[in-house]
Amino acid sequence: MDGAKNSTRCLRLLSQLLFGLDGSKNPESNTGHGQRRDTADINATIAGFGPQDFGELWGLAGSHHVVLRAFPELHQLLAAQGSEYADSVNNAMVKERGRIDHALSFLSPICEALKGAGKVIVIKSLDHWPDLGSDLDLYTNAHSADVVAIMRERFKAHLEERSWGDRLANKWNFIVPGLPELVEVHVGRLGQTGEQVAVADSLVQRSRTMRLNEQVFPVPAPEERLIISTLQRMYRHFYLRLCDVVDTARLVESGTIDYAYLKSLSRSAGLWDGLATYLVTVSGYVKSYRGDDLPLPSLVTDAARFGNELVSFRRKFLRIPIFPQAAKLYASEWTRLLLNGELKSTLRLTLLPPLAAAAALEFKLTGTDKGIW
Repeated sequence: MDGAKNSTRCLRLLSQLLFGLDGSKNPESNTGHGQRRDTADINATIAGFGPQDFGELWGLAGSHHVVLRAFPELHQLLAAQGSEYADSVNNAMVKERGRIDHALSFLSPICEALKGAGKVIVIKSLDHWPDLGSDLDLYTNAHSADVVAIMRERFKAHLEERSWGDRLANKWNFIVPGLPELVEVHVGRLGQTGEQVAVADSLVQRSRTMRLNEQVFPVPAPEERLIISTLQRMYRHFYLRLCDVVDTARLVESGTIDYAYLKSLSRSAGLWDGLATYLVTVSGYVKSYRGDDLPLPSLVTDAARFGNELVSFRRKFLRIPIFPQAAKLYASEWTRLLLNGELKSTLRLTLLPPLAAAAALEFKLTGTDKGIW
């Protein structure tokens, strides 16, 4: 079977499991809210799956961080069919829960230790709960020397070699013995080149706590969480994962977002157009499976540059066009920071295009851009 075609089929199945509800207002769960409209379609799809298909489905669900949100219903459907693959899907969930529990057992003491040097907030990783990201991402306003010392002395961590992008972003990656995931610590700055300082300050001032498995973690407020997601997806990676769609849909439908504050903060950072575009793109993807848009206010929809119609599934992710769309968003951010008089941040951001070009060349020659990004 053609690999690209099979990946598309796996993506469609995962999307149906995550979003295929009529009238649901709870993207976190596909049970108890709304009516499943595509069960027959899903059953027909999985009936044709073999061992290789389920292996690719598990790999794609892991890459998109949705195993524990998509697989429970898949397991129920397979078990109802008496499928031989029901146990394999259940084993995949058990393995993923074990990975996450193990990661959290490290994350909690790391947060506690770093609190001695400054404010610490878990960013990105816990947005996917009950799933978890592939790295443990933290932000702190502590001094970088203190962060490195604590990680080395308390956790015997090794510092991964820093790329040019890591140095600009003031980001440090630690390899902790016994922990498969990297611990990625952003120190004092956010953004691909560390250009966002005001957003980082707001992140610290407005953080809140999240209780998981009897552990309490500091996390961003909804508005900063959306801005960080936008920075990551619209200004850095230029692709979406299904977890981004699920996380954002759940947050929008929670009714907890202060859109006036969100616009004010993101606009001052030059990110409002990108953020609005991100939200409208997510809404369009959800609608393509569920039939209804997310409840976004007009101030968001009016500001969006494009939507889901320009997103394509390539190389296992939902790709956002870089030229000219993403390039225009970058130009808007650069212009706003310049008008704000943030000359150091503007200079940092000016380095992004040559770094991106160098990364593209490095990837073409060696198959990796690790030394640059």
